[in-house]
Amino acid sequence: MIQREAVKAVISPGEAGYRICTKTVMDTSDRRICFDSDGISNHYYEYIAQEREHVVHGDEGRKRLDETAQRIRRLGAGRKYDCILGLSGGVDSTYLCLLAKKFGLKPLVVHFDNGWNSELAVGNIENTVSRLGFDLYTYVCDWMEFRELQRSYFAANVVDIEVLTDHAFMATLYQQALKHRIKFVLGGMNCVTEAILPSDWIYNKNDLVNIKGIQNRFGERPFSALRSFPSMGPDRRLYIQRAIGVEVLSPLNWLEYRYDQVKEQIQQELGWRDYGGKHYESVFTRFYQGYILPNKFRIDKRRAHYSTLICSGQMTRDDAKVRISESGYDARQCQQDLPFVLKKLGFSAAEFEAYLQAPRVEHEVYGVERGLYARYPWLGLFKRVLSRFIPKRIG
Repeated sequence: MIQREAVKAVISPGEAGYRICTKTVMDTSDRRICFDSDGISNHYYEYIAQEREHVVHGDEGRKRLDETAQRIRRLGAGRKYDCILGLSGGVDSTYLCLLAKKFGLKPLVVHFDNGWNSELAVGNIENTVSRLGFDLYTYVCDWMEFRELQRSYFAANVVDIEVLTDHAFMATLYQQALKHRIKFVLGGMNCVTEAILPSDWIYNKNDLVNIKGIQNRFGERPFSALRSFPSMGPDRRLYIQRAIGVEVLSPLNWLEYRYDQVKEQIQQELGWRDYGGKHYESVFTRFYQGYILPNKFRIDKRRAHYSTLICSGQMTRDDAKVRISESGYDARQCQQDLPFVLKKLGFSAAEFEAYLQAPRVEHEVYGVERGLYARYPWLGLFKRVLSRFIPKRIG
């Protein structure tokens, strides 16, 4: 049994106390990692549990895909759209669009433009929707507002700057689902390529309290003054889910999802072009993962990506170790991105260097979204009263 330890300092290769999982390439750059007596980390066991719970293989998976597509088509008959999905231009969401077409679905494709799309991403998105004949709704956030939010996150020194994009993307998706009364949300989430991602490296994308807390503390304006940023608190999210009976589906978990094969397929059928890294369709994400995370937080997200592929049998551990030893950020690309990102965000070289040297601050310092019963204590009383009239299960 693995015993979890308290959060500790990052320990990198070559430092005393450094350890690496004997099954994956996850290591003590995750401050919360823990190991069993055989040197196997919690991430390996958590992957196995997630795959067992969510992934459906072979004929059973194909059957679930067929039955789900039939249900979506039946309930969406006569409607302009029978489902909705978000398209970033990356591998997973692009393949999800292709899958929707092959199953005869009518999705509304949604994109959130935060001002950081690469030209390649714009081309991939346009190619995908035009070749498949899908409608695309793009929400363009006011750049100066989004820049202010990002600058606030830099000032806060928190690890997950990408919370902003992920939160706004999902809020935009839900708002469009409500507008068009679309019940089915197709997600590109899948276990076999992205199940492993340490909680120490990310933060809850849904926590609007945290977003507001950071902006209100460090922004030039209060969060309430930023009108263009799509946001969604828990009550609004629950209302939309209940109002239209939202079902979030992850169809990529119901087929044999082989990352290299999928990339080859979307290249051939949709003219998709590779970015050279996972989620590198965004200039900021490329710079964040390739430069900020390693240099400020000593985090290499490729460890999580490759470890997931190791666990799903799509990469060997030896191959992953070789790739990790090489730079994941092309030097020439970095030389182009660094001045571009600093100018776009309005940082001087000295300001950015000071940011890199500043210590990490945990997201929770700036406020945390409380659970349903904490926000509405009377619901707990109602639940206790109701429980008296519900018979207990026996056995």
